[in-house]
Amino acid sequence: MGAIGVVYGDIGTSVLYTLKEVFGSGYVPFTHDNVYGILSILFWTLTLIVSLKYVVLVLRADNNGEGGLVAMLALASQAVKDKPKLRSALMMIGIFGTCLFYGDGVITPAISVLSAVEGLEIVSPHFSKGVVPLTLIVLIALFMLQKRGTAGIGKFFGPIMLVWFACIASLGVWNIMQHPTVLRGLSPHYALDFIFNNPGVSFVILGAVVLCVTGAEALYADMGHFGRKPIRLAWFSVAMPALTLCYFGQGALILENPEAIKNPFFMLAPSWAVIPLVILATLATVIASQALITGAFSITKQVIQLGYLPRIHVEHTSVRDMGQIYIPFINWSLCVAIALAVLMFRSSSNLAAAYGIAVTLDMTITTILTFFVLRYGWKYPLWMALAPTLFFFCIDVTFFASNLLKLFEGGWFPLCIGLAVFTVMTTWKRGRDLVYDKLHADGIDLRDFLQMVLLQQPQITRVSGTAVFLTSDPKMTPTALLHNLKHNKVLHEQNIFATIVNHEVPWIGLDKRVQIESLGSDCWSVKINYGFKNDPDVPAALQQLRGRGCELESMSTSYFLSRDVFVPGDRNIGMALWRQKLFGQMHHNAAGVADFLLLPSNSLVELGSKVEV
Repeated sequence: MGAIGVVYGDIGTSVLYTLKEVFGSGYVPFTHDNVYGILSILFWTLTLIVSLKYVVLVLRADNNGEGGLVAMLALASQAVKDKPKLRSALMMIGIFGTCLFYGDGVITPAISVLSAVEGLEIVSPHFSKGVVPLTLIVLIALFMLQKRGTAGIGKFFGPIMLVWFACIASLGVWNIMQHPTVLRGLSPHYALDFIFNNPGVSFVILGAVVLCVTGAEALYADMGHFGRKPIRLAWFSVAMPALTLCYFGQGALILENPEAIKNPFFMLAPSWAVIPLVILATLATVIASQALITGAFSITKQVIQLGYLPRIHVEHTSVRDMGQIYIPFINWSLCVAIALAVLMFRSSSNLAAAYGIAVTLDMTITTILTFFVLRYGWKYPLWMALAPTLFFFCIDVTFFASNLLKLFEGGWFPLCIGLAVFTVMTTWKRGRDLVYDKLHADGIDLRDFLQMVLLQQPQITRVSGTAVFLTSDPKMTPTALLHNLKHNKVLHEQNIFATIVNHEVPWIGLDKRVQIESLGSDCWSVKINYGFKNDPDVPAALQQLRGRGCELESMSTSYFLSRDVFVPGDRNIGMALWRQKLFGQMHHNAAGVADFLLLPSNSLVELGSKVEV
């Protein structure tokens, strides 16, 4: 039930606009054989891309139970870790695919809610002026609710989507009964015949056909929430049959009444049922949008953990489910971008022109990463790894090439969003690497420094309590320690040099959380390990040191942070000046380390320095 409600919200609402856009393109002459051909193409697109690629193949690639592009990227990069150049290239490809998710995240809620509200135009043409304002009201209300979390309303997602699928299936069956010959479209013969007789038209309309598989990536992304089996069961028993019946029902309606092509979904229903259907469709599209917004929060948190975004304020909206989070900056950035998309494009048909490029490119990237997981991660023979991935790669690239035709009609919009996010992520990653290299080059070896201070300067006063120094490099002396000795001329009785290590796996268990190494004289080097879905909590992690030679008392423990202030240099070494300034702004506006690591504010000391790269 949960999988039906969350996973299939997006793909479940694609019936609102897909067939309308295929025939509305004006490229497909209206004949019975063409209707059969288009229906056959839609059915086999669902079968090949969703059923075979995602449900059968890609769902097998779980990273400790987690799915999604970030999890696939982690699997692929780990599989080729002995090939640094290839690994670096795959990381860039995977991160770019993750960035495209944000472009998709802007278009999907806009086109879904717009297409649902446009059903009012079937009731009366006078409602057309209210479509855009009503769409904006629904979307803004949805974003205002995010801070409250989804725990309260999430339990209704499954039942509402189940009603939705039952409704669209029933409408489809009713119309198929009026024209049962439409079921001929289930045969691949009609799809192949249409493509063979109309190769140019077939290529062009793939840009609209791809609308039927929007949300396929959600199958994989939500695997960690529901597991492989419920997602597969929900697809084959509920979602796919309902979608197939609805598409063929729309096809039957068009065969009986060609005028219905202007909005075949809402014209499936009798006139008295249109307004209830609009309300149900709006609820379904809101649920689809909610799943995508929640996905944006989760992916942002994972990317922060991987080091491609600065720390951003994250709020937990549930005391029981750590995965339920709210990120204000992402929430309102998406809200502004989606409202802008609605105001710019103003109809689902116009938005359909903008849709597809980001989705098909993401699908292609998933296929590429899958090959490296099969070949190098699971050690499949080359032909076994290449055969399925090359087959799906050809399909994905064909869809992508078709969608490129829509680049100047609106396809540039999600692509620009993805490229902007990619620029931000790579700038942050590159800037952090340069700062790390600079600090490492100017740093002092920790063991040598401690030996010098403790042996050659025994007059240094040791005060009671424990000092925890957060450092990015366990081998180098933290600048906070240097400043503390310089200004306060004291060393604590116990000193812990803690390094946060973020791994390319979703979860690190408590049994592997901390690694401790003695440096002598009551000084320890401690590595704290987190996966990209773990929530960092340094004080809690350090409690695991008890009984291992290092005893901490929270009341006598002080945390020392090195706050580095980035100063752009005059020379463009490793990064253009404009990127240096962008990195400087991101560095300045990043959320505090203390809040991100849950350090107690009443035990915190920050000592800073300027770093010029």
